[in-house]
Amino acid sequence: MNLLKNRVKQLCLLAGLAMVTLPNSGCNLLAWTSQLAWTGAAFWGTTPLIPVTPYFSQQIEDTYWEEERYKKVPILDPVEGENAPLFCLDPPSPDEVMRALPDNTAGGVPFLAETSRNNVRIVVEPIVDRVDECRFFPQVGPARLHHCHYKCTVYFEETKRSSWPVPFTHKDQVQEVVYIDHDHLIRCTGPIIE
Repeated sequence: MNLLKNRVKQLCLLAGLAMVTLPNSGCNLLAWTSQLAWTGAAFWGTTPLIPVTPYFSQQIEDTYWEEERYKKVPILDPVEGENAPLFCLDPPSPDEVMRALPDNTAGGVPFLAETSRNNVRIVVEPIVDRVDECRFFPQVGPARLHHCHYKCTVYFEETKRSSWPVPFTHKDQVQEVVYIDHDHLIRCTGPIIE
């Protein structure tokens, strides 16, 4: 406990010394950089450069990735023939299943609290595969709703690791279940039943 108090005192002393000496040293690095950024922004007609951490840019990329691949309902053309087979063709991809899992690995502090998933095995089972009667959908027209529901069981080894203050590693066999719906619309060509 005394060691921690001494470290805090040292850091406060260093911060105070830096605040007192840096403005008086003639160092204009911060003022020069900000002036250069505003001058460049005025020249190019844009905002000055704003640094963005990789965490936020990764969140934006993940949002676009999920929106493009998993958040849209496809509208398929009608299936020809009276007894044409209608069954689910697209089970969830491993990427979609892992993105649907609750993210217990995010937010860890390196060397203090890290969580990782190893030896991942995914089992996908179809639960529901049925087609509703033809009806009218706004912005689509006459269509049938094809229900495709999957139960995805994910088996993995969860490793929790810390290097400080007491180094340890804990491994646990974990099983998570995620339910994913791949409902889609199929256009109708016959009469609409209201």
